[in-house]
Amino acid sequence: MKKLIIASLGMMLAINMNAAKKPKTNALQFNPESGVKASLTMPNGKVVNYTAYNKLYFVTNVEDSTYQYMNIFVPEGANEQTPIFLRTYVGGYMPSQAGNPQAQDASGRALAEGYVLVIPGSRGRTSTVKKGKKTVYTGRAPKALLDLKAAIRYLRHFDNLIPGNTEKIITDGTSAGGAMSSLMGATGNNPAYEPLLKAMGAANGRDDVFASVCYCPITDLDHADMAYEWLYGNTDSRKNLAASKKTLIKELAAQFPSYINSLGLKKTDGTLLNADNYLDYIKQIIIRSAQDAKDAGADIPDSIGFTFSSEAAFQAPINGGVGMARPAAMGGGMPPMMMGSRKKVGEYITDLDMNKYLNYVVSTQALKGVPSFDSYNVNGAAASGENGEFGNEQGSDVNFTAWAAAKTGSTLSDEIKENVRLLNPMYFIGDTATSVAPHWYIRHGARDRDTAFPIAINLATKLQNAGKDVNFKLPWNRPHSGDYALNELFSWIAKIVK
Repeated sequence: MKKLIIASLGMMLAINMNAAKKPKTNALQFNPESGVKASLTMPNGKVVNYTAYNKLYFVTNVEDSTYQYMNIFVPEGANEQTPIFLRTYVGGYMPSQAGNPQAQDASGRALAEGYVLVIPGSRGRTSTVKKGKKTVYTGRAPKALLDLKAAIRYLRHFDNLIPGNTEKIITDGTSAGGAMSSLMGATGNNPAYEPLLKAMGAANGRDDVFASVCYCPITDLDHADMAYEWLYGNTDSRKNLAASKKTLIKELAAQFPSYINSLGLKKTDGTLLNADNYLDYIKQIIIRSAQDAKDAGADIPDSIGFTFSSEAAFQAPINGGVGMARPAAMGGGMPPMMMGSRKKVGEYITDLDMNKYLNYVVSTQALKGVPSFDSYNVNGAAASGENGEFGNEQGSDVNFTAWAAAKTGSTLSDEIKENVRLLNPMYFIGDTATSVAPHWYIRHGARDRDTAFPIAINLATKLQNAGKDVNFKLPWNRPHSGDYALNELFSWIAKIVK
């Protein structure tokens, strides 16, 4: 792509005044002379100079001018080979307005690393416009994803004008934004979205991406309740609920084993994952997380369920002598995670009592209600944000799982079923009609209870089974959060974009 010519601040202000109004055009527009020079000071004092291109509407049929545009930030020195970092700020499936780079999160770090930064806006479950006297909800499922796909298509549509390599687009998001990042990565070019994008006036072309960064993705919503109660239903806090709630917990938890078995997931050694070995699979992932943290110097208490070896794997040399490995005759041996390493910090973890550990997680933050996601009118429960996400333009709340619908005496329409499918990356991984991103960075905190561990674990495992490059962890003692350990993230990005 050509480098852009920088215009004056006055020209940009004039363009922004016009762009603030709902655009009336039959063609997408990009003015290469509309950039404004700016700078960002990073926490380490580094000043990053960049050019900003604001209020770029990515569809021609703009329904909601508050959200359906993007901002692009091009650092000095960027060219046609520079990777593009697309940061969505979606949270809670709410609307997200395009903003500016933030020094404290991945957006500012991306600029500092020299990447072209894109921050698209998107409609959400509470975004509305007035049409005559009526209030219309503009962002119900799958509208946010459609906006993000349209933004990606816009980048490719103006590929010859905007610096950055559209074959190296990396998406990033947290929570519902993590779900959106996973969807951008998992649903590339799938024809199911095409008529919806065409109706919006999105550019013709591809919407696949190179990599997806997904922090604590709140996704696989149609199986989230069963996973939640299967994992947490036997914790102490659930035992104190009313009998009617306990009945719901049992019903939901009983659905999860058949779901796990239906996925046909495999461990890295080829062993089939099923309901019988799945809890141990989670346990081993948490043990690895805690061991990594302990090796880095963290204090991991045994009171939350961990069992430790009493001896180090290596005796340090004394007064210049030769270090001695622990005699093989001593019981226990070294666990697989320590094989090949003759050095370690402190004890290694040998086991984990999952019941104790799950109660520890719950002690740090109370669990969600029952049901946690599809709760609308189930046993008198209020609607969740997800019930609103699948509602209609009139602002309704609806059930989106067959189980919850049956509890409320309703049924799921074909439209709701399809919207649920379009918002679940699990249905598209392995679909031959879809271009799934080749690279994935997935994180879900080891004490994040906003959705159950299996949601992120299943996503990562299915991608691994599909042959994708997946960097996945349950980072030790992390709550529901994102854009952390940025040195680790951007080290990974640097490797994959080489």
